[in-house]
Amino acid sequence: MDKTMDRRPAPPRIIAMQLPTGTDAASVRARVTAMEQLLERSLVIPGINVPIGLDVLIGLVPVLGEIITTAMGAYIIWEARNLGMSRWQLARMGANVLFDTAIGAIPLVGDAADALFRSNTKNLKIILRHIDKHHPEARVIEG
Repeated sequence: MDKTMDRRPAPPRIIAMQLPTGTDAASVRARVTAMEQLLERSLVIPGINVPIGLDVLIGLVPVLGEIITTAMGAYIIWEARNLGMSRWQLARMGANVLFDTAIGAIPLVGDAADALFRSNTKNLKIILRHIDKHHPEARVIEG
């Protein structure tokens, strides 16, 4: 049989994303940015073009979902601690995750609030400000 007659679609291509494993500020920046994107902006609701992430989807599972998303948010704080951020910054980040967990624990209302209050995005901004100020070699120039 001729190859041109084969009408099967090609298998989907999987794009492998390599995250750096180092402890330097640039590696931490890449990992934290990837985690925030996964948790807050990995999918888009069709029609209204609102980005959501795993934080909203996993949060739909009553108790286990909040535990998992809290642990993933705590990972971002752990990375910030390894950067040597101040206790005040870490406390602010912990308060963001704690508030997100508390509001997400409320049935139905918490699921909608998870889509609006993006604690991981707030924490990413705190980390990026710290990296840009204290680790200028890890800056990313956008434009």
